[in-house]
Amino acid sequence: MKILMVLTSHDKLGDSGEKTGFWLEEFAAPYYVFKDAGAEVTLVSPLGGQPPLDPKSDDPSAQTDATGRFKKDSAAQAALASTGKLKDVSAADFDAVFYPGGHGPLWDLAEDKNSITLIEGMLAAGKPVAAVCHAPAVLRHPKAADGSAVVKGKSVTGFTNTEEEAVGLTKIVPFLVEDMLKSNGGSYSKGADWQPHVVTDGLLITGQNPASSGPAASELLKQLG
Repeated sequence: MKILMVLTSHDKLGDSGEKTGFWLEEFAAPYYVFKDAGAEVTLVSPLGGQPPLDPKSDDPSAQTDATGRFKKDSAAQAALASTGKLKDVSAADFDAVFYPGGHGPLWDLAEDKNSITLIEGMLAAGKPVAAVCHAPAVLRHPKAADGSAVVKGKSVTGFTNTEEEAVGLTKIVPFLVEDMLKSNGGSYSKGADWQPHVVTDGLLITGQNPASSGPAASELLKQLG
């Protein structure tokens, strides 16, 4: 069982002067769900090397069992510090792909041609694609065989407008995940803010927020049987 995890390389939070990147829990929780199931996990990012960590996700208030485990796991830290380059991987080499969120993907992965090609290739080959929190942004441009958006007519979720308002970044982000999914024809649903909410529709698995990342990874494993 070979699972690809794609992380952001983008570290600037728009014009705010603040840093962003990937959200630690959204990497760590799925990573251990996959590793504990015996999966071979490959990590990549657009630029390769160490992906930028959203500093807010390192706050004491954002820590979980999975993030604590990661901070004691030198092998996982070394793997994260040396991610491969997204352009060098192919859908043919993996059974599934998982995108952790954080605000970074809104700027780079959402527009990345290699990511778009990867997602289209995975879905065309009947392989599941999972994305959580802000990472459903990666579903903005990929197209189905008929030329329609891959989320059109699909049940999906992602970071809510109200969650974005709560963190005060509605005016900073390039687009709102909830609005984008709806405008692309997705059948968007949400749970309560900050509570786990995962939606599976065919090969697409989406999670609403950080708390949804572990459950979304478990759902991906179910898909792989």
